[in-house]
Amino acid sequence: MSSSANSPHDRVTGTATRRSRNAVIALCWGLVLIDGIDTFIYGSVLPKMLGSHSLGLTPDTAGTIGSYSNFGMLLGTILSGMASNWIGRRITVFTSVTIFTVATLGTGWSQSAGQFGLLRFVCGFGLGALLPIAISYGMEFTSRGRRALATGIIMTAHQAGGALAPLIALWLVDDHGWRSAFIVSAIPALILLPLAFKLLPESPTNLLTRGRRADAELLAAGFGTELPEPKANSTDRLDALKNLFRDGQWSTTLCFWLTSFAGLLLVYGVGQWLPKIMIELGYDTGDSLLFSTFLNVGGICGMLIAGRTADRIGPRKVVIAWFTLTAVFVYLMGVEMSVGLLYAVVFFAGLLLFSGQTMVYATVGTHTNDEDRPTALGWVSGMGRFGAIFGPWIGGALLEAGNADIGFTMYACAALFGAVMMTLAAMTIKARSASTASKASMA
Repeated sequence: MSSSANSPHDRVTGTATRRSRNAVIALCWGLVLIDGIDTFIYGSVLPKMLGSHSLGLTPDTAGTIGSYSNFGMLLGTILSGMASNWIGRRITVFTSVTIFTVATLGTGWSQSAGQFGLLRFVCGFGLGALLPIAISYGMEFTSRGRRALATGIIMTAHQAGGALAPLIALWLVDDHGWRSAFIVSAIPALILLPLAFKLLPESPTNLLTRGRRADAELLAAGFGTELPEPKANSTDRLDALKNLFRDGQWSTTLCFWLTSFAGLLLVYGVGQWLPKIMIELGYDTGDSLLFSTFLNVGGICGMLIAGRTADRIGPRKVVIAWFTLTAVFVYLMGVEMSVGLLYAVVFFAGLLLFSGQTMVYATVGTHTNDEDRPTALGWVSGMGRFGAIFGPWIGGALLEAGNADIGFTMYACAALFGAVMMTLAAMTIKARSASTASKASMA
């Protein structure tokens, strides 16, 4: 009887490689969980900081500091993809986690608004640098037909961190002050980082592009991953960035960036200001913080639903539908209704909002080859960070002016803009494919 893919040896080997790949996904999930906690802890303690006038913060300065953090994320996401191609994805991951962990600890001991804002900027740099690389790991260490789902699974960790952050604030802030929340938020990284350092492999694709073919083949065989052929004689370290604009690709790239702008404006604007806006609209502090937890729990469910749906019908269609529905539910968050019904609205808003943005990453990841993916993801996330800067700032400005009631309407308009931009991206891709097919038929 001949050997086959169903032989006991192959079944054992297949199980081992699946476990190895799942271990990579699990490590990335854990690191992104910490990223999510450190990202959202600021918004969770902000009502207490403003209420006690800590560090002299006002809603306007608090919104500005939130923008500092997101500007740091902008730089981190743009640079991390290129840095990972040069020094390796593994080192980039460890460096980014170390940066945001140290900065978060330092934030807990800040003595002025200036120190606090600087450390949140540095923290944002590390937080932003991690996400594109973690998503790239997830896409590389899974089968092609499950890449959107892998992206969604990893990003559930970000929303789990967002759900935990307000609970940490409720647990600690009243008895131990807002500083304790930042310090406790940094502790999980001190535990997980040594484990990740030991177990997280380098990317086989990255090894291949750096000329280490033997190491890449050995690692790919151990994890059962496909190894792409490297570009012939490509020595230009900015080649991945240039590919975003070659052969008419610039129009699609621009539409992707504008979609990400809208999505991250929503994620960070609503994520930071939801508790404070709800307090201004008359809800008590406990409900307002729990709204954030429901928003992020909805996000966790949405990641899994959107990921499975995107693998079946394509992530572009999911982005367009999700952003359109997000506009409806975010607008409803500002409509007066019973608290119980509002919890349901917030849950569905979170289900759609966060996973819609995550499927933007899945769209870019599936549209890009393995070598260019970290750079493409870094830049689409980085350009989106302009929205992440603008979202918290405009929320703070509206609160300062006493216009909290129109905040959700503004964020709903951003969701509609994102749906339009992804529709245009889909049109540019179809137009370019049609042009390519026409040229091929004429050749």
